[in-house]
Amino acid sequence: MFINFWYAAEWSHNLTDTPKRVRMLGHDFVLFRDSQGKAHALSDTCIHRGASLAGGQVRGDSVQCPYHGWRFGGDGRCTRIPSLGPGNYDKAPARGRVDSYPVEERYGLIHVFLGDLPEAERPPIMAIPEYGTAGWRPTTMDYAWESNYERNIENGLDPAHNEFVHPTHGYAGERDDYAVKEPAITGDDWGARFMLTFQSPPLKNPVMRMIRNYDGDLEAGTGHVGPNNMYTYIHLTPTRWIHQYIFETPIDEQHTKIFLVCMRNTLLPKWVDKVINKRNLAIAEQDRVVIERLKPVKTPPVRTRELLMPADRMIGLYRDKLDEWEAKGWRIDTATLASATAAGDRVFAIPSPGRREHKAWVLESVPLKAGADADTPRLRAAS
Repeated sequence: MFINFWYAAEWSHNLTDTPKRVRMLGHDFVLFRDSQGKAHALSDTCIHRGASLAGGQVRGDSVQCPYHGWRFGGDGRCTRIPSLGPGNYDKAPARGRVDSYPVEERYGLIHVFLGDLPEAERPPIMAIPEYGTAGWRPTTMDYAWESNYERNIENGLDPAHNEFVHPTHGYAGERDDYAVKEPAITGDDWGARFMLTFQSPPLKNPVMRMIRNYDGDLEAGTGHVGPNNMYTYIHLTPTRWIHQYIFETPIDEQHTKIFLVCMRNTLLPKWVDKVINKRNLAIAEQDRVVIERLKPVKTPPVRTRELLMPADRMIGLYRDKLDEWEAKGWRIDTATLASATAAGDRVFAIPSPGRREHKAWVLESVPLKAGADADTPRLRAAS
């Protein structure tokens, strides 16, 4: 798991005037809206006696701890300590702050930047260019898998699995001319994508047959943005398109929350939404059955422990990016973290941008693997 990327935490409509606890990257966070309706994300551990802030209440522009009434504003600073008495409520010590993380609400989702990079250096939130555009209609859903998110992303980047995992995507390898064609691959600093053409059998669903009323090849492909987000373009005909955007948020190394925004430019009536969602969920379930049984659960640290083929080129490029981000010192050292917290007397926080401005913090920063070119040694894993 990596810091310094954007993670989808919740649907915007699910965050009201009650604090909400969300678990990401093996850590707990509290989401809340202030008096103006602006969303905030803080570390969920009160620095006083360790209570969960999400169990408290929103008071004005702050979230109030349920244990002793301490309040923390959207910037993480402690704004009130009741036990200090009248006239002294707001006199919190210098270390009176919890980590506060940048928040952006886009595409109906609350995105939280979990890391300490300054704004100019942060990677992008995966864009949905069609969102809100005339001629396109969205459907949304979310689900949780007992899987490692990197395995999930690699599955999406794998063109060879479609033939065998998804009956509507191919012929189970029974055609004598079956082979994965050479994909067209492009990339940038934060990811890569491929497109290719392939044949698939006629669809049984009458609505989907209306969309796929075409005898030529399908064009499809997938790309990733960062380690945890991916998009799939499905061009059923030269003009009838479905573009899917999948925001994957690691709950921990073995559990993932998945948010799907599916855009289509064909069959736009609202009643078609149920058909699209049902089909998307069925395809996701076909993937889940396989992915949740992969061994090992996580991608092997040495590539020679898997026998990769040319069709796995995109997976290799994805792993190259993961290596690049690990070299920057952004990968969480989960082994060190597990050892350090096993006794139950230590808790850590994902470092926030505020840690570059303030040096005194109550909670320790999560241990990170020491990258070859990391420029923040203070955040590296303990020896």
